[in-house]
Amino acid sequence: MTARHTQPRTTATAGGARDILALTLLPLFLITGAAAASFTSGGARRWFGGRGESGRAAAQASKDAAAAAFYELDSAQRELRISLETITAVDSSPEARRMVDGFTALSGRIDEVSHRYIAAVDAYDLDRDDLDPSLAQQARVKLDKARDELVATRTELDHYARSLGPLLERAETQLARLAPAVERARAALLAASNALDTVRGSGMRADDLAARLAALAPELTLLNQGAGRHGVTETLHRADRVLRDAEAIRTEAERLPERAAEIDRRLVSLRTRAEALATRTEAVEPVLSELRRRFSVACWQDLQQVPESAARSLGQAREKLREAAHAREEQRWPDATALLGTVRALLNSTDEAVSAAGDRLRRLDEVAEDPRREIERTRFAIRDAQRLAMSGRQTPEPRHARPLDDAVARLERAIEGLTGRHPDYWHFLGETEAVRNTAARTVERIREERGTTGASSTTGTS
Repeated sequence: MTARHTQPRTTATAGGARDILALTLLPLFLITGAAAASFTSGGARRWFGGRGESGRAAAQASKDAAAAAFYELDSAQRELRISLETITAVDSSPEARRMVDGFTALSGRIDEVSHRYIAAVDAYDLDRDDLDPSLAQQARVKLDKARDELVATRTELDHYARSLGPLLERAETQLARLAPAVERARAALLAASNALDTVRGSGMRADDLAARLAALAPELTLLNQGAGRHGVTETLHRADRVLRDAEAIRTEAERLPERAAEIDRRLVSLRTRAEALATRTEAVEPVLSELRRRFSVACWQDLQQVPESAARSLGQAREKLREAAHAREEQRWPDATALLGTVRALLNSTDEAVSAAGDRLRRLDEVAEDPRREIERTRFAIRDAQRLAMSGRQTPEPRHARPLDDAVARLERAIEGLTGRHPDYWHFLGETEAVRNTAARTVERIREERGTTGASSTTGTS
């Protein structure tokens, strides 16, 4: 928005000053005659303090007030345009676009009132000594109207500027983050490069880390090109991403010697464990022979494949250990770590299978020697659940009593099954465990229901 603004000049002219000087030199009667002739002949000369001069002064004052309003509006518009540029550099949301559209419409109205103000200024030369009083009055009216329009538009602009507050605050916050975020990303890249140089200087290749660091070079180039080319939001996201990736590389590089030592320890530990399991696996066949000799087929038939399965798993574990050791030598750290994880899983499953055979024999020995201990243990669990079901009641809830009654009947059937020369003790142990689980679930259900009811009662009372 541009405009011409003319500063007011002194109302007295050089010619007027000469007239005054000449009049002071005339004889008194000439002065009196000239004055009379002037008033009677309708002369056009204006005198200081006359009505014409005061009208022109009032018009000049209106012009000055309108000029001040114009410049205030122009300054406010410039400041608001800078604020919008700040917002649009960061924010591309629909709300931001609506604000830009609103400013465009408001700028159109500002141009309109500015043009009317400029037209009013250009229409009248308030510096003319012979300006007609009626023209001065017209000028004052138009300039006052122009000033009022400028002030009203400024008020509208101020209201619009206040509505930008939240968007501008968020944009300024992001801009304030920009330089520190880019600097942190650069520093992180430098730290990662230094850490990688240190670890490679110790004899480790760290090829995977070097490749990851090299992949970040294009990102650094884009960061250096700046937000003016790629936008503030995208630059902030890129800086955060580079910072995160570079810090991960630095951390892994610094931990690489420790990681290598940990892999060496795991290799030794897993080899030792594999040897121990091989020894234990050799003892499974005698355990199975004992089970076959003393107990029914149902008590041991699911364990028949344990020796063969354990031997196969141990063979696989040994092969994976060799592969892991080779990966360690080639400093393929992720491969070595993954292979050691596979070895551990194989040894765990082998350990469980081998332990299952010995545990089966131990449990069957115990129940065959004295089934009453298992029976009493199970009955105690049922009675404990029954006492809780009857607590504070004359009769238990059917949904609690029914599973407990079924559990009692199931236990009795399991006890009756302990007959003959080779009872199915493994089935008996499975049944007693299932009965105890039923009792435990019933107890848990009762406590949950009563806890809920108690909380509801407390809430209602309060």
